[in-house]
Amino acid sequence: MIDIKLLLHDFTLIAKNLAHRNINQQTLQSLQTLAYSIKTLKNQTESKQAEQNKLSKEYGNLIKNKADSAIIANYKQKLDALKEEIKQHSLQLIQEEEKLHTMLLTIPNILDSNTPIGKNENENIIIKEVGNPKQFSFTPKQHWELAEYNKWIDFEAGIKLAKSRFSVLRGNAARLNFALIAYMLDFNYKHGFEVCSVPVIVNEKSLLGSGQLPKFADDMFHLDNTLDEYGRGHNLFLISTSEISLVNLYQDTIIDIEDLPIMLTAYTPCFRKEAGSAGKDTRGIIRQHQFDKVELVAITKQEDSVAMQQKMVDHVSSLLESLELPHRLVQLCSGDIGFSACNTVDIEVWLPGQNCYREISSISNCSDFQARRAKIRYKDNGKNKLAHTLNGSSLAVGRTLVAIMENFQNEDSSIEIPKVLLQYL
Repeated sequence: MIDIKLLLHDFTLIAKNLAHRNINQQTLQSLQTLAYSIKTLKNQTESKQAEQNKLSKEYGNLIKNKADSAIIANYKQKLDALKEEIKQHSLQLIQEEEKLHTMLLTIPNILDSNTPIGKNENENIIIKEVGNPKQFSFTPKQHWELAEYNKWIDFEAGIKLAKSRFSVLRGNAARLNFALIAYMLDFNYKHGFEVCSVPVIVNEKSLLGSGQLPKFADDMFHLDNTLDEYGRGHNLFLISTSEISLVNLYQDTIIDIEDLPIMLTAYTPCFRKEAGSAGKDTRGIIRQHQFDKVELVAITKQEDSVAMQQKMVDHVSSLLESLELPHRLVQLCSGDIGFSACNTVDIEVWLPGQNCYREISSISNCSDFQARRAKIRYKDNGKNKLAHTLNGSSLAVGRTLVAIMENFQNEDSSIEIPKVLLQYL
């Protein structure tokens, strides 16, 4: 969530920034008008409360001094009218503050100065390429062809058990999938990330905190409302990324500054409806409704988040290097960046079967956007400050499996295994 104070004090600058994210000025002007209305209403309410306090004191003195009953009755009438007026102002204030909060939830993060301006993914900037794609003496196959030959992935079983965009990994594919998860968690742990095991079902408050709701409601698997042992209702969802669970571990928390940075990693299955992606990646396991992912999350002081983002990019790049997978780093432009991020670097792995690079991780700095929504703070010299949060995949496990299949294939369609994974099989 953006800071409404910035919008009030630097409207032109913020409006120009968010225009690159397709937020029109009229929407921001409505926010500004509502914020000013709330400010005016607060001032009026405080003024009337001060007047009420003064009248109450005078009214008490009149009673104490046994003043004329008509004068006392007149003061009481004024007090009752003032109390009712304050009550109405307070109700209006609550309604307008709720309206402002709801509107703010739909506004994306403000871009940082290092995010290039562009309309779409075609205007992203390639930072560098890491590793040289293997030159094959034959035409490399795509992963679903290799999966069929090796009997690694059963697509029809996925449809039978659920529906399209679900699949079943069999035999060596399943073993390699679990080996990748174990290797990634070990790799992250050795580089300072605390390993966590978190719920894959979360409540609405958690999704609001990390920014998935209300923006991505159509992409979430929403479970039926359930009641707890006390009869209280819970609006529950399957997670689309363990970022949600990891970030919200510190929801409504004031963190000791000595405990920062906090670096976390977790493996979970993830679930997405893939709304709006009809016709994209219908073959294979590039875009599934259920997929495995190892996630990275960091929580830092405000001044440390830029350096942390670079550290996470370098970390994921070195992970891919250890797996002998060529990849490139791509700076996302304003037209392609995610809702909660102020800056994002994508890491794209080379897929020789498809003859292109495909995203396998996005390392995003969300600045104080999620922290403001989830109320994640730290105490610095006695003052509470909003933390900065960062997240990134380390890695999307299914896409890593695809990359290994295509990069390590032989002419007879057999598949070799990266050396670092052999001890996990």
